[in-house]
Amino acid sequence: MLDFINYPVSGIMWVWHKVFGALFGASSGIAWALSIMFLVFTLRAILFKPFVKYVRSMKQMQEFAPQMQKLREKYGNDRQRLAAEMQKLQSEHGFNPLGGCLPMLVQIPVFFGLTNVLQGFQANATKNFFFGAEEVKSYLAAKLFGANFSSSLTAAAETLGQYGTVRADQVAVTIPIMIVASALTHLTSRHSVARQNPAAANQQTAIMNKLALYVFPLGVLVAGLFLPMGMLLYWLSNNLWTLMQQYVVYHRIDREEEQKKQDAISKRQNLAPKPGQKPSRKRPAADTTADTTAKAEGDDTDAETEKPAANGSAPKKDSTRPKPGTVPGIIDDRSRGKKQSRKRR
Repeated sequence: MLDFINYPVSGIMWVWHKVFGALFGASSGIAWALSIMFLVFTLRAILFKPFVKYVRSMKQMQEFAPQMQKLREKYGNDRQRLAAEMQKLQSEHGFNPLGGCLPMLVQIPVFFGLTNVLQGFQANATKNFFFGAEEVKSYLAAKLFGANFSSSLTAAAETLGQYGTVRADQVAVTIPIMIVASALTHLTSRHSVARQNPAAANQQTAIMNKLALYVFPLGVLVAGLFLPMGMLLYWLSNNLWTLMQQYVVYHRIDREEEQKKQDAISKRQNLAPKPGQKPSRKRPAADTTADTTAKAEGDDTDAETEKPAANGSAPKKDSTRPKPGTVPGIIDDRSRGKKQSRKRR
């Protein structure tokens, strides 16, 4: 059913086994261990860009959490209106919650594909997807410091004997892998929790944080008792990659946000007036146009009132030109009254 996942997973592991088998030997436990680990690294590298989108999506979700909480308080009794308002808020900011969950969902079939490949190494198997019969026998016979990849801590003594190992060797190798995988799970969760927005904290978030910090790492320890050592190497590699990837991606996002802040500050400083410089005030375009029109009309009036002299000298201005502030053709009533009174005398 999952052959479309099983074959690519086994193909990547087959390639890495060829590479490390050429260095350490095809039946070497180190070659098989590294092939499992680099299979995980390859798959996680392919999912690197979706992981970056997932981190950005989670960051946006934390930023919108206070606004969504207000919407819940306001439309708590109207589920249809609440869903519509939340969808409106997400569309305005270009936020897609399903897009952020995609990288986590993709890892689920990859995990089942790796499980099917590792469980396909059986004693009587003639083929395991890309691996042939000789490679299946090589995996079953390979040991890492005396521990077998297909054995678990709780396996019966007869089963351990069939794989050519003893419980002491299995415990000595498997227990450290379990502890390191559990510790990496805790550190990965702590790194994520530390970057959460305190304003977005609520009771549900607090419960999920406790599960991620303590229950999931404990689950790795409990599951490690029953899982074969090959699967524990998967958990170890996956958690190691996740921790390093988080460190790189989080610091990259922090640098981008810091650069945006610096660019915004520089832009404001460039637009602000320099110390001691008065801000320039530009006259409105309408006033400038009116002044230009008035000046043009004044020039035309001067041209009409100026008359050339008979002897060719400079033109003289017409004395009949109205004074500034008076209307042409109308004499001031006050001046007319004074002239009439002088005539009577």
